[in-house]
Amino acid sequence: MLAPGLQIIVVFSTIFISAAVFLLARKLVLKYAERKQASYVLWGLGLWFFGLSALIEALLALNIYSTALMGLYLFLVVLVVQLLSLGSVELLNGGLYKKAYYAFSAIVALATVASIVSSPPANLMVNYVVAGLPPLPVIITSSIATFVSSAVIVGIAIKSFIKRRSWKMMSIIAGVVVVGAAGTLYIAAMPELLYYAEFLGMVFLWLGFK
Repeated sequence: MLAPGLQIIVVFSTIFISAAVFLLARKLVLKYAERKQASYVLWGLGLWFFGLSALIEALLALNIYSTALMGLYLFLVVLVVQLLSLGSVELLNGGLYKKAYYAFSAIVALATVASIVSSPPANLMVNYVVAGLPPLPVIITSSIATFVSSAVIVGIAIKSFIKRRSWKMMSIIAGVVVVGAAGTLYIAAMPELLYYAEFLGMVFLWLGFK
């Protein structure tokens, strides 16, 4: 039986985003080899996990579902935003700030894992997209992680653009901001914007790293 049109759109769009992001993550590895800048490693890892989360979205849209897979997806949503924010933090000077933020990110990530394990999510799929809200403990821990990480990304983006005035860097940072916001949009129960944000963020990143 042919899958409904909406299912086809979701599956192909998430697979396309995943493939494009994996290619971009590879490009960041080459950028790191050239410039030896830690931001590229962390952004690359963030994008690799972003691509993996988009691939999981495709599997979920195909009704390939398990509690473990959904739990992994919820953790990746948090991990992507955290890694992108850590990449942005590497643009700052000052080791103390970096160490403090790394420690905070690790603690919140572990708290998110604990909340997912202790409160396994039910099936959150609605019309082939991840739309349902996870259990309250997961909402609390993931909200703290995504909101703080997104705020850090935006703050550093503004500071970096004022300092460098580089439109390519601004495009990269805009992509990081939008991809980071995608996780926040999901936590805020706006799944219809989640997929648009993922695509738009990927476009900004490609423009910045081309």
